[in-house]
Amino acid sequence: MNNIGVIGGNGYTICSGSLDETIRIWDIETTKQFNVFKGHQDCVNSVKYGSNELLNTILSGSEDFSVRLWDIRSGRQIQMFNEHTNYVLSVEYSPFVVKNIDKIVSGNSNVICSGSVDNTIRFWDIRSNKKELYLIKGSDDKDDGITCLTFVSLKVNNERKSKDVCLYYGSCKGLIHVWG
Repeated sequence: MNNIGVIGGNGYTICSGSLDETIRIWDIETTKQFNVFKGHQDCVNSVKYGSNELLNTILSGSEDFSVRLWDIRSGRQIQMFNEHTNYVLSVEYSPFVVKNIDKIVSGNSNVICSGSVDNTIRFWDIRSNKKELYLIKGSDDKDDGITCLTFVSLKVNNERKSKDVCLYYGSCKGLIHVWG
């Protein structure tokens, strides 16, 4: 079975997460498959291409309760984050940066997050050894699981010369929340 679940793209290729537990990269013009990433033990529900310094990565979330970071060039898994206790429905690269770890790695983006049927959004620093940074717990009565995530830059703060960023997330019961 190779049913496509989620598609993301960078302009020249698309990546798909599938019920067959794989992530595939496809050439848009030729429709040929470039690469297959194997490692998940259940359906892949969410895939995202990286940007900026993480351009050559794919982030994925699965019904095996894991979030995985993949290197597109080597075709290998870089890291696995497995603190969720139910299906991971959404993954996202975060605009947040953590600067206070012992091992400093260059780059702007080092935080990822994921939403799950376990009703949590979890944040990780990808430079550390799977260290969870922060947890947002949804309302059991109002949410019953987190289905989607997106970060939105609202406006530029002229005094600080920075953008205000909020996290918007959707729940299984249909509510949309704003955090930030």
